[in-house]
Amino acid sequence: MARPVLDAIGDGVDAYWSKSAEDLFDVLASRPAGLSSVEAADRLARVGPNGLGKKGTANALSTFARQFRSSLVLILVFAAIVSAFVGDGSEAAIIAVIVVASCSLSFTQEYGASMAMRALTARIARKARVVRDGLEQSVPAESIVPGDVVRLSAGNLVPADGVLIETRDLSVSEAALTGEPYPVEKRPGRSSVQAQIGQRGNTVFTGTSVRSGTATVLVVHTGARTEYAAIAATIAHSAPETEFASGIRRFGYLMTEIMLVIVILVFAANLLLHRPLVDSLLFSLALAVGLTPELLPAIISVTLARGARTLAAGGVIVRRLDAIENLGSMDLLCTDKTGTLTEGVVRLDACSDLAGADSADVRLWAILNATLQSGMINPLDEAIASEASGTDWTSGWEKVDEVPYDFVRKRLTVVVRRPGTTDDLMICKGAVDNVLAACSHVLDGTEAKPLEPAHASAIEARIRGWSDRGYRVLGLAIRHVRATLRYGRQDETDLCFAGFLLFLDPPKTGVADALKALRDRGVAVKVITGDNRYVATHLAQTIGLGHRSILTGGELAGLTKEALFGRALRTDLFVEIDPNQKERIIQALRRHGRVVGYLGDGINDAPALHEADVGISVEGAVDVAREAADMILLERNLGVLLRGVDDGRRTFANTMKYISITTSANFGNMFSMAFASLALPFLPLLAQQILLNNLLSSLPSLAIVRDRVDAEQIRLPRRWNIGSIRRFMVYFGLISSLFDFASFGFLLLAMHAVADVFRTGWFVESLLTQLAIVLVVRTHKPFWQSRPGALLAWLTLSVAVLALLIPYLPGADWFGFTPLSSATLAGLLIITLLYLAVSETTKRWFFKREDRRLARSRRPPSRRNSVMRR
Repeated sequence: MARPVLDAIGDGVDAYWSKSAEDLFDVLASRPAGLSSVEAADRLARVGPNGLGKKGTANALSTFARQFRSSLVLILVFAAIVSAFVGDGSEAAIIAVIVVASCSLSFTQEYGASMAMRALTARIARKARVVRDGLEQSVPAESIVPGDVVRLSAGNLVPADGVLIETRDLSVSEAALTGEPYPVEKRPGRSSVQAQIGQRGNTVFTGTSVRSGTATVLVVHTGARTEYAAIAATIAHSAPETEFASGIRRFGYLMTEIMLVIVILVFAANLLLHRPLVDSLLFSLALAVGLTPELLPAIISVTLARGARTLAAGGVIVRRLDAIENLGSMDLLCTDKTGTLTEGVVRLDACSDLAGADSADVRLWAILNATLQSGMINPLDEAIASEASGTDWTSGWEKVDEVPYDFVRKRLTVVVRRPGTTDDLMICKGAVDNVLAACSHVLDGTEAKPLEPAHASAIEARIRGWSDRGYRVLGLAIRHVRATLRYGRQDETDLCFAGFLLFLDPPKTGVADALKALRDRGVAVKVITGDNRYVATHLAQTIGLGHRSILTGGELAGLTKEALFGRALRTDLFVEIDPNQKERIIQALRRHGRVVGYLGDGINDAPALHEADVGISVEGAVDVAREAADMILLERNLGVLLRGVDDGRRTFANTMKYISITTSANFGNMFSMAFASLALPFLPLLAQQILLNNLLSSLPSLAIVRDRVDAEQIRLPRRWNIGSIRRFMVYFGLISSLFDFASFGFLLLAMHAVADVFRTGWFVESLLTQLAIVLVVRTHKPFWQSRPGALLAWLTLSVAVLALLIPYLPGADWFGFTPLSSATLAGLLIITLLYLAVSETTKRWFFKREDRRLARSRRPPSRRNSVMRR
């Protein structure tokens, strides 16, 4: 029997859905009490982790090798090889050293960033409940193996493929596999051998989620052997591109187009001027490198990773790095109220009968219902259960059955029995309207009376009165029934409405200040809640949120897509909302061009979290919400989110600094060099000089990620604007080129420089101007009023000193440098200072102009010109 067991564990079980659970226990050498820890560890070593592929980050060697996959790097390597065979071998060696140094810098940044992200994501690894050594315990989902016995409840993501052993009103969403939008009921049994995935009613699959009920599952397939893995292998799946990633891509296209035009023209022109082929090729390729922000991927990786570490220190774990930029751009946050705007520590304040008087019976029934249910853990049941502490309220009662909560019925029923009796007591609690819908009588004192319209009106009046005072109200009903073996949803009829449960969840301390701080940063807040309008309005009044415009779930259900688009942005509170309506609200708000964040933690929040630009959940959320979110708050607090917004904006600002630097002096210098190569009888710089210039000018950029960010740059949301970048490149590139031409004139006309002196002088001047522009464009304020980060300042200063010393250092002749006279150096320094002054003046004019453009774009869009962003 040992060999078949090994095959079943390692290779899987064919048509396992057609076999009985007993047979599968035998084949997998498992049992209802689960595997032992030793058996599980042994199987994990044999079958590998329960994942879809290689998770985590690549090793150091493969990361380093990936740096050489860049087409530009490969072309330079090829050119160096050609140079070694037909030209000067020392020149090829110099180019090779510079390429390796550049790739090494990129590697250290990317690898460090990936290792940091591995450590952060490990903090929010998904867990699963399994039975091992006869005890239920929580283990990482990746450690599940064939033969494990897994427990599932509402909100869980199914961690592996398996057969159902026990279920209780189980419904599972299989949209990830079958595309079917509605949950399907599942129960133990056997399916035919030919049954397709959607027809296997006795199995559950990786990637699907439990919508209601509970289940015990015997795991058969894990990891790459699951149905989900088989589908994923044939369909390339990627997350939707964020606005910032799209902007980076468009920026890359822009730079590529410019580079190709300049490089091809320069190479062709140099050949027409009868310059040496190899020199012309190397010069053109080096020019391409100078034009290209080759460190941009590394800068973005390390900037985002540093942002993720900063956010983690503040209580926000980032699951998707690109979302950091969107968090900084967010200008509208949608959230539920419980735990975010309120303390989230719900207190049971009263248990009342139909007349509103305190009732010991209602309290007992509520405690029995809350403490004996085995489905989803929720704050309301925890609040009820806390009432039972110190007293054995369940003594003398035994649980018979339960009908778990789901989001359609919005109620939970537990059936109890006193030992020795033949009658059962059905206790149902939930949303008052949903409980009343299952009632035919009301309990008036000790007498059951038929439910009349007058009773319904009185109940509605009491609910409104309590809601206006901030209470959340649940209804409770009972029914005495003849004992039976099993109960289901069909038995929730002819109930007797017994009373009310009043819960109080006060506003969170400091939430009003946090909301004001968000408004000051340009982030509006809208509440989307299932609570009634009176509770939501009372809270909004208390904490200073807008509450004049309210849209209920019932009203929303009757709105067309266009009608909701017209009302969404003007609505302050979305109340009495069904979970499946949240996605529609987010879609409508995003159509207005807003960058929308959504904070949710429930089973049905996943579609809204996916739809939002920034999906935010909390550490205690159900699996499906956590997996759908871009970020996880370790503490459900708007203050934590506020810090995250600021950190996201700092990350965005520092990324844009590097792009600004690249598109100003670098672009201007390379354009000037291209022009000079055609006008001069010699190449203005040798290939190795261009590469060295590019390498040295990039060193301070590595410190951009640690640079200080002015308060003004995080005050309002900033979004990617390719038009602004293009304008910036034109204005500052032209200024850089003008001063380059001034340098040419000074070197050729005033100093009568020969080729080597010209190249050395311009190398020094071009490097100094690129360093100067770093200090200018890193801030919107006068550069002397904004102190740069210490590392950036020291690196800039060090490279500037090195630029002045290079012509005099040993080995300078390898690069074709020659010492410069003091008059030449003095003239170049004066030109650099004038460039600094003109760039500073232009910067102030440019950013004032761009701020006016931004202010105009933030005006509320008219319906005529509102368009979809996606």
